[in-house]
Amino acid sequence: MILGMSLATFTMVHVVISLVAIVAGLIVMFGMLGSNRTPGLTAIFLLLTILTSATGFLFPFTQLLPSHMIGILSLVLLAIACFALYGMKLAGAWRWIYVLTALISLYLNVFVLVIQSFLKVPALHALAPRMSPAEPPYAIVQGVVLVFFIVLITGAIRRYRPTPIYSVQ
Repeated sequence: MILGMSLATFTMVHVVISLVAIVAGLIVMFGMLGSNRTPGLTAIFLLLTILTSATGFLFPFTQLLPSHMIGILSLVLLAIACFALYGMKLAGAWRWIYVLTALISLYLNVFVLVIQSFLKVPALHALAPRMSPAEPPYAIVQGVVLVFFIVLITGAIRRYRPTPIYSVQ
């Protein structure tokens, strides 16, 4: 039992939180490319991405795994992103720091989604049964995801210039 739920139920809750966080994050990321401020969706993305990383630590484990390291890195990046957005209000360099940290945390969630998909979806698992980076289908998908995020994060850093929430008139 985890938080009063069976392991299967907790896993399902964790997966749903993760998927909603990824969808919200992708919408926020594409909004950044148009300098669109989406405060409600951004808050959902950040909160659910924090929950995704935090709930990952509640699964039973006996040793520190690569997934835990990704979770720790994601939580650090999200803390910086939240500080840049809510504490520093994207002033000066905090704008690009926010974009970079928030979107790298989104990338990490998608990176884990690809891993879990190749582990859990039978058709994908059959393409790369050893889950080795040397297996072409797995390497190609992770490579495409990485290039996609590098291009869009770079674009978002260059283009995200939201108007201040409170403007002086």
